[in-house]
Amino acid sequence: MDEKARLQDLQDYAIMDTLPEKELDDLVEIASSICDTPISLLSLVDHNRQWFKSKKGINVPSTHRKDAFCQHALNKPQEVLVVDDPLNDLRFQNNPLVTGDPHIRFYAGAPLETPKGNVLGTLCIIDNKPRKISKNQKVALQLLAQKVMNYLDLRKLLMQQSKKIDSNAERLKKLTDLAPATIYQLETNPNGKMTFTFISKGLGKIYKAGDTGQLDDNPEITFDSVHPDDLIAVKKSLKNAFLNQTTWDIVYRIVEKNDNIYWHWANATPEKLEDGKVVLYGTFQDVTNSKEHEQVLEDILFDISHVIRRPISTMLGLISLMEVDKLNIEKIKEYVHYIKEVYGEMDTYTKKLEAIYTGKKVKKKSISLNKTIKRN
Repeated sequence: MDEKARLQDLQDYAIMDTLPEKELDDLVEIASSICDTPISLLSLVDHNRQWFKSKKGINVPSTHRKDAFCQHALNKPQEVLVVDDPLNDLRFQNNPLVTGDPHIRFYAGAPLETPKGNVLGTLCIIDNKPRKISKNQKVALQLLAQKVMNYLDLRKLLMQQSKKIDSNAERLKKLTDLAPATIYQLETNPNGKMTFTFISKGLGKIYKAGDTGQLDDNPEITFDSVHPDDLIAVKKSLKNAFLNQTTWDIVYRIVEKNDNIYWHWANATPEKLEDGKVVLYGTFQDVTNSKEHEQVLEDILFDISHVIRRPISTMLGLISLMEVDKLNIEKIKEYVHYIKEVYGEMDTYTKKLEAIYTGKKVKKKSISLNKTIKRN
């Protein structure tokens, strides 16, 4: 037996010193009933002790390994260790568990064998009087030991899956924290109580809420940062998304901690769960730059349709006059002078528009060409 490998196998099950589990307690109880013994144990052996995960008929949680009957079963995973009367067995005559409580006079233990071939301990039955065990009882004890291992193997698998899920969730959290938008999962129960069941980093910094931990059970804190003129619309649209399971899609202003005003876009898809809860899966995004670009484009369109129209109209008027006027050298020079002025005005406007198109003034909220007209 490779004791180091066996102990590692035992450690991988993460079972030592854990709380009682009903499924295992029931199997121990069945073993006692089938074999009609006052004591039955699920005993696990580590470096220096045998620890009882489940027990019937005794109160002590563990004993020294050197006194454990089941340590003699560790090398024979396929056999039930039977001791009809330890007083007649040189291995156990002076054992304190024989000479003192619980005064063992009969022992039978079925090894708990792992898929790797290691024995963790035994499912054992104990009596305080000598007796025999039938072949059928041995078989039953082995079957129950296999049931114990099936449970422990499933328990181990679930723990591994849980760790993997936690690890994946942690990696996902790190990725979402780096996303340009805040990713969230907002849940509401039938009573209207809202909870953030997932939220990536950053929302607490944007809204007046400190860290995101404060937002988990009290998402309403975010309303404190919504611009007063937009608050009613935000609450109404959110309520509608929850009640009617419609997409939540709204752009609104928030007032950050520095009192600057920014534009945010909330977008989420709803899902109604079987228990009546509704979950929104979505993002919060800062769209301030987009709104500023949008304003600039509106200003550009305004200037194109209103500001540039003036010099064009002037140019068309000059052409009309030239068509009906009796032209001489002096008149032509006069018209040329006016045309140059109009051209210069148009050139000034187009250069201003070009600067905006190329981003030189994209952060300004107006082009101010009207002021240029007034000055001219």
